Amino acid sequence: MENDSTQKNLRNTALDVKAIKNMLIIMIIPLVFYLLKLLAFIFIPLASALFLSILFTPFMRWMKKKKIPKIVSLFSVMLIIFSFFKLSSELVQLSSHEIMNSNTSELLIKMEDKLLGVVRPVEQFLGIGTAIEDDSIHNFLQGDDGNSSLLNYFGNTIQFLQKFITQLLMLFFFLILLLAGSLDLQSIMNSTVVKRRSTAIKTMLKIEKSIVKFIQVKFILSALTGIGFGLACVAFDVSFPIFWGLFAFAINFVQMVGSVISTLCLSIFSLAEIESTGTLALFCIIIASVQILFGGILEPIMMGKTFSINTVTVLIMLMLWGFVWGVPGLILSIPITVLVKIILEQNSRTKNIAKLMA
Repeated sequence: MENDSTQKNLRNTALDVKAIKNMLIIMIIPLVFYLLKLLAFIFIPLASALFLSILFTPFMRWMKKKKIPKIVSLFSVMLIIFSFFKLSSELVQLSSHEIMNSNTSELLIKMEDKLLGVVRPVEQFLGIGTAIEDDSIHNFLQGDDGNSSLLNYFGNTIQFLQKFITQLLMLFFFLILLLAGSLDLQSIMNSTVVKRRSTAIKTMLKIEKSIVKFIQVKFILSALTGIGFGLACVAFDVSFPIFWGLFAFAINFVQMVGSVISTLCLSIFSLAEIESTGTLALFCIIIASVQILFGGILEPIMMGKTFSINTVTVLIMLMLWGFVWGVPGLILSIPITVLVKIILEQNSRTKNIAKLMA
């Protein structure tokens, strides 16, 4: 009887300890996300550098097999990244020249007239007052002295550039540390998440394969989407095809939400450019079809089982990381989700959570 009583007490103690652990975990999770939000200026470049290092790990491994010095490999990676930024800056400049060389004021006023023609019948039907003033866009473009004052709306440009450059330098710093092996992810995982070395290696390879495939497929399909938008603008004589192509390419990295935003924005803008209602409807159908083809059909096929995360999880993660890190959080949310899901799969106690995410 005494032994039974002792065993019962031990079981109760174990249950109490487990309950305390669970309570501590529940209390710590909000604190972790608060710190991630508070120290976003550190964690955003760190997370970005982490996924970039995973992307370039196969290249670094190949260079190592060829017995090429690590410093040369690091220089090659930096050269590839700088070349990409250089190409991106050239495209942005080309798009800027395209916009600056056009009469944007006249175009915006024309678009306002079209929007008024759409909104007013709806307002009259609903019996509400006019929500859009006749000269709202005109007033937006004019300052108090009657001169164009769009620059007044970009007073924080220098501050934004300073912040962007700081984040970029931190990203390169963390990337060099990760690629040089100063921060060994496999060792960190082996000492924290997975205790067996072989399991840690397999987990890292699986993470690498999933992240690399996701980034490659997303980049290719986003580029094709941007090209499709640009060609559609050229075919229907819609202004700024380079800008709209770049916009569709960039925002398409925001899973699910980005495709809707780019299609909606271009559809609204095309109101001022396309006179015929039938032609406008055809243009909207074409750009929506481009998004459906690349984002709704080809992306799931190319991802296959590698990117097995359900829609509810994607939406929750988009809202969570968007709240914590803003736009960078929206872009990084899916790679982070893939990383978390693979790590959860390695532990028997958290495997059911990973199944819910699949």
